[in-house]
Amino acid sequence: MKKVIAMLLAVLLVAAALTACGNTKGSPLAKIQKAGKLTIATSPDFPPFESLNGDGKVEGIEIELLEMICQELGVALDIQQMDFDSVLPGVQAGKFDMGVSGISVTEKRQKNVLFTDPYCLAAQAIVVVEGSPITCKADLEGKSVSVQTGTTAESFCNENGYKVSSFQANNDAESAVVQGKVDAWVIDDLTAADMVKAYNAENDVKLVVLDEPMTTEPYALAMAFGSEDTVKKVNEILDKLLSDGTVAAIFEKYEAPFTSPKN
Repeated sequence: MKKVIAMLLAVLLVAAALTACGNTKGSPLAKIQKAGKLTIATSPDFPPFESLNGDGKVEGIEIELLEMICQELGVALDIQQMDFDSVLPGVQAGKFDMGVSGISVTEKRQKNVLFTDPYCLAAQAIVVVEGSPITCKADLEGKSVSVQTGTTAESFCNENGYKVSSFQANNDAESAVVQGKVDAWVIDDLTAADMVKAYNAENDVKLVVLDEPMTTEPYALAMAFGSEDTVKKVNEILDKLLSDGTVAAIFEKYEAPFTSPKN
């Protein structure tokens, strides 16, 4: 009887080992490494995180960060462009390995996708035309704002009673405040600084980023449920890149202020 039990235990152990190996081979991380590429979804209208250069190539802070992550994983970076509000649904449906576009971590989004640890902290900035009577967040009560569709700026403003005009692209949201169609434009602070600087360099009517932000929030990379092994590995890489100053150096290269989530 003891021999029979021993044999049964041996068979079960072998079966368990084979199952574990099978699960590893079929894991999202293993599939990424087997394919030799990490496919990301992004909306390249969000400088300095993602934008198109003169050759139509996507570049920016997150692209450089992802290239380093891919180097650690031993794979190539495959970039797929789309509107921002299609990024997370595409990731959720398993069409892409990861979603990036200066994505803020929120409770609502955490119900639909997995997030890595944050790689920086950002804020939602308020942008107005120079000379506007709006000088702080309180002045926006009952006023109209422009935002990009699918962003936390849109969610926050809708939930807090502002009159919201949503646009697929931030350039259109910017135009709305310039043309006086709305009282202010709400957008991530780093992108606001970049876009306002570029706009003011070419136009007589100037834009101003208010000192007081609308909200503050963490940025992270998004993946589908079931990608826990990939998230764990990426977190290890992010921790290394944050600790050795690499992430801070990328922000400095783009002349963007950096607030570490480790502070």
